[in-house]
Parts: sequence; structure tokens; C-alpha cells
Amino acid sequence: MKKILLYFKRRWFKKNIRTANSNVILTVAAKKKGAFLKVVDSSGDVAALLIFMLICSGVNAQLTKKAFINAQQQCKNMLLVTKLPSMPPRTTSPDGKLSFSPDIYDWTSGFFAGNLWYTFEATKDNSLRKEAIRFTEALDSLQYFTGHHDIGFMLYCSYGNGYRLTHNEKYKDVLVQGAKSLCTRFDSKVGCIKSWNQRLSWDGKTMWHYPVIIDNMMNLDLLFFASRVTGDTSFKHIAITHALTTMKNHIRPDFSTYHVVDYDTKTGKVLHQETCQGYANNSTWARGQAWSIYGFTMVYRETGDKRFLETAQHLADFYLNNSRLPNDKIPYWDFNVNQLGYNPPFKYDSSKYKVIPRDVSAAAVVASALFDLSKFSGGKKGEGYKMAAIEMIKSLSSSNYTAEVGTNNNFILKHATGSVPHNFEIDKPLVYADYYYLEALLKYSKL
Repeated sequence: MKKILLYFKRRWFKKNIRTANSNVILTVAAKKKGAFLKVVDSSGDVAALLIFMLICSGVNAQLTKKAFINAQQQCKNMLLVTKLPSMPPRTTSPDGKLSFSPDIYDWTSGFFAGNLWYTFEATKDNSLRKEAIRFTEALDSLQYFTGHHDIGFMLYCSYGNGYRLTHNEKYKDVLVQGAKSLCTRFDSKVGCIKSWNQRLSWDGKTMWHYPVIIDNMMNLDLLFFASRVTGDTSFKHIAITHALTTMKNHIRPDFSTYHVVDYDTKTGKVLHQETCQGYANNSTWARGQAWSIYGFTMVYRETGDKRFLETAQHLADFYLNNSRLPNDKIPYWDFNVNQLGYNPPFKYDSSKYKVIPRDVSAAAVVASALFDLSKFSGGKKGEGYKMAAIEMIKSLSSSNYTAEVGTNNNFILKHATGSVPHNFEIDKPLVYADYYYLEALLKYSKL
């Protein structure tokens, strides 16, 4: 560091030094962008460090500016080919064409509206605001939907951002009603919100009667919001109960996570701990781990309960310190693919994948979560989380993962993975990968 500071002092700065009350007043003129600082300290190192930080900040600002200009152009291009707000874009189909959500009840239906809100927030492009309103309000009837747990994704990413940016009271009403609908899936005997209705496990024999998936942690944000704006603590109580039950049954001793936990509806007893989109029942599905990091970080933000903070930190540490995490911090779709001791419950042919598919959606979710976790953790640990998030943002923003404007069916990121077990959306763009990337970029720009 001393050599770096010395270089900057000699190379970029002109100094005028005079003594005053045993302090040195340094007038530092930076040739770069004409920055002018007056710094009081006993050493020129502080001045050099401040300018060094400013220059780094400028580089980071350029990254986010370029990324949002790219997002703005991709969103506008996407709007030219997306005619029905009730069928928003989702991914690329196997034939290479743009694939849309089949209807508003698809779990991804709220993300494109969210992408428009985030891009409007960053660029102040009112044409995107107008379209964000259109794509948001097309989801109005979802406030009464009780068919599955994803109402939080569907409404909070769309109406939630819309309310945050417009303060439209009608949006608040939709969100509160949506929270009420989500609560109908809560069973106090189980202590969780039911994710899916009854369905078969991958073995074709085991019936999941009350399946709860780790993704469900993300929907608790909607309940905390409803509690804040109405004063009704029942929403918050359900959210906290769900989080505590998930903490107990979804998280392994090493702080990896199960994807699916199935419960007995009469006793609340755990019947099965399995996977649906991961590699094996005992493996760690990358996006599932990402959901858990984000979810428990958010619950700590809303409650201040240190149990949730410590859980989020342990989950993040498992992710970041995993020997299977690539150097660019963009994970494989599952941390245990092709490893001994992990047996897929589905028909898996490793020869189909000469290179293990990555999942940028998991990286984007984790990056967004780590920016928050860094603030809550503070100190050296918090700084470590922040630097990891920045590394992820830089990787995602590189040409390795960010598509050129006009390509990739106008999605922002390349190389996401929906579900390998279902042979679905493998190495494709995904609308929710873009959503959490844009969210992380906004947090990065506000550091």
C-alpha cells in the first residue's frame, strides 16, 4: 500500500505544504478530472489515499453507468417484441426464440416489470416508467391468487418497486391483499407457508404433502411490508415463524441447504429433505443457497434478531469459501455436480455437459444480498462481504456474462440455469437473473 500511495503522490499530485499547529495542511490538486482537495493530516498518505479512492470510485461509477445504459437499451428493445404485459418475457426457448411467461400466474411474471422499475430508477427514462406501470398493473388480479407461494416474487418485485418509486396508494392496497392471500398457505402446526401443492418427488413414489422450498424465504419480504404499512403484526409473526422453522429444518450443520423439506400436516414433523432442481438430495443447489443468504439477511433487516444475522453470515461463508466456487465467483448450478457421494434422483447424463453450466442468477442474488449483509455485519467481516459482492458485479458486468446490446433476445445476462433436472432453461438468459443483477447494481452505485 505504501508503494501505491507513494506512486500516486509523485505521479498525480502537486503539493503545497506549510506547518500550522504541528499539523500539515496539504493542498492536493489531482490532474485527473481536476479534483481539488484540502486535507489536514500529519502525512501526505491520507491525501494520496483519498484521491486513490476517488479515482477507484470513478471507475466503479463508469461500470454502473455503462451497465445501466446497456440495460436501458435492452429493455427498450425487449419492449418492441413484447406485446402483451400479461405474458412478459422469461427466457430463450430451445429453438433460440424469445420465450414468454404463459400467463400472469407463472412465478416469473413480476420480474420484467421490476427490471423496468430498476432501470427507470437508474436512468430516469420516463418512457420506461410508463411501461413499468403498464406491466405492473397487468398483474392486478394476482393479489387474490393463492395457488402457490410465489406471490411474493410476482407482486413485490413489480408492485413493491412501483410503490417505492411512485407512492401510489392503490399499489399498497394490492400488496397488502397479496400478503393476505399468501398467509392462507400458512399452517401453524407446521410453522411454514406451503410452497407447492401436493406433488411427487423425483423418485416417482414419495408424495410430498406439504413441501416447503428454500425459495420461500424470498416471499417473506411481502409480509414484512404488509405489517409495516398496516400495523397488523400477524403478517410479521407468520414471516418470523416461517424463518425460524426454515432455519431449523432446511439448514445442514455445515450451513449448506436442502431445497425441499416435506412436512406431516397433522404433526408438523419433517418427513423428507430432498431436492427438486438441485443435483442430489444431499447436494447444495447454488440458487437455493443464494435464496437462503438473501432471505435470512432480509429477515434480520426487518427484525434485528441476531440469530438471523448469524445464520445469514454462516450461509454466505459456506458459499464464498466453497472450494467449488470458481475464481470469478459465478457458481456452477450446483456445488456438488459430478462429485462422489452425491447421487442424482433423476436421469443425469454428465456427458451432455462438457462444461458444467454456470448460473448467473445465483450470483446476482448473492451479490445483492452481500451488499446488505456487509452493512449489517460491519468491520472486517462486512468489508469482506462487500468486496465479494463487487467481484461478482464486475464478473457479471464483463463480456463473459453481459450480452451485447441487440443480442441474447434482449436479456442482459448470459449463462443462467433454470433447472437441469427438468432439462429446462440450461445455459439460457433468465428474466430473474437480470432483475437481481439490476438490484445489485443499484446497491453498488449507492455505496
